[in-house]
Amino acid sequence: MPSQSQDIGTKGWVTYRPEIKVLDCTIRDGGLMNDHKFDFGLVQAVYRTACAAGIDYLELGYKGDKKIFSAAEHGPWKFCDEDLLRKVVGDKHPGLKLSVMADADRTDYHADILPRDKSVLDMIRVATYIHQIPTAVDMIKDARDKGYETTVNLMAISTVPESELDGALEVLAKSEVDVLYLVDSFGTLYSEQIRSLMAKFMGFARAGGKQVGIHTHNNCQLAYANTVEAIVSGANYLDASIAGLGRGAGNCQLELLLGFLHNPKFKLRPVLECIRDHVEPMREKLLWGYSIPYMISGILNQHPRDAIKFMESGDSKDIVKFFDAMSEEE
Repeated sequence: MPSQSQDIGTKGWVTYRPEIKVLDCTIRDGGLMNDHKFDFGLVQAVYRTACAAGIDYLELGYKGDKKIFSAAEHGPWKFCDEDLLRKVVGDKHPGLKLSVMADADRTDYHADILPRDKSVLDMIRVATYIHQIPTAVDMIKDARDKGYETTVNLMAISTVPESELDGALEVLAKSEVDVLYLVDSFGTLYSEQIRSLMAKFMGFARAGGKQVGIHTHNNCQLAYANTVEAIVSGANYLDASIAGLGRGAGNCQLELLLGFLHNPKFKLRPVLECIRDHVEPMREKLLWGYSIPYMISGILNQHPRDAIKFMESGDSKDIVKFFDAMSEEE
């Protein structure tokens, strides 16, 4: 077995800050590729990997409202019922915190999010679009009142006018949230844009006593690079997924991120084992990761839903036809 120092190559310069936290969103974001129908063994394998690898947070899925989403159409990780979560974690590992995502206007948060002392969860991540900010603020307060850590993930940031973004960040910075997340939902941002947006987020975060997080998508093969850019700019909460498993083009790859951080508390080998034994065998069916259709949706700053539909059509070779169709929508 490799030694601790050999595991992620700690010799040479060090690239970590002790306050940095890594969040594994494999199951939550990856569930968008299979309607949250991962089998129990896979989810438990990812949980055990996160424990062994020294990850700070693991996001296990959504708290979807069953009055909106049918349990017959969606797998159990769309709802993350407490009994199911407890079966996954067993005797919960003390070094790993658990989170779920709660979408604004699609979560019955008053009823479905239990008080923290009755749950294995530690953090509630509120996902919101710019027009849902009032709902998001109420959700944050509800989660904080119940004892949870909270983040707010501001979605589709690349489509938000600057004046509206300033107003939203001002409101969110005054809320009870712990972390403001910059989210490149469409995988369309470049390093200069990440740097500029991070400066804006950091300004509001410092004024409000908040941290800043980053969640990237890999449409233009920049998820990892943009995450590094955000780290350099001050982000302390970092989202990544095993082998990049996530919606469409996927996310920043966890294995790349751990290698960059050079923090000896993180162990790469368990992640590689999970990729080999559990994640990579799903690739042919789930079709996540960089591809030309996802690139096209990224450079056109469009939601990847059309690219996902094209990739799943069984006739996804005519990328020029797809480009022409997408360009006509511009």
